[in-house]
Amino acid sequence: MKRLSKWWLTIYFLIIFSVCLPLVTMASDDPGCDPSDPTCPIDGGVTALLAIGAVYGIKKVRDSRKA
Repeated sequence: MKRLSKWWLTIYFLIIFSVCLPLVTMASDDPGCDPSDPTCPIDGGVTALLAIGAVYGIKKVRDSRKA
C-alpha cells in the first residue's frame, strides 16, 4: 500500500509541476533588434550555416590536395 501511495504522490507532483511550469516560465515580449545596430546578435541559424560552410570548404580543400 505504501508503494502505491508513493506512486500516486509522484503522479500528483508531476501534474502540479506540469500545470504550474508555464505560469512561471512566461517570458516578456521580444522588442526585436534593429539590424543596423552593431550590437544586434547574429541569429543561431546564420551561425550554423557559416559553420557548415566552413567545414564543407575545408573538406573540399583536403579532397583537392589528395587528388
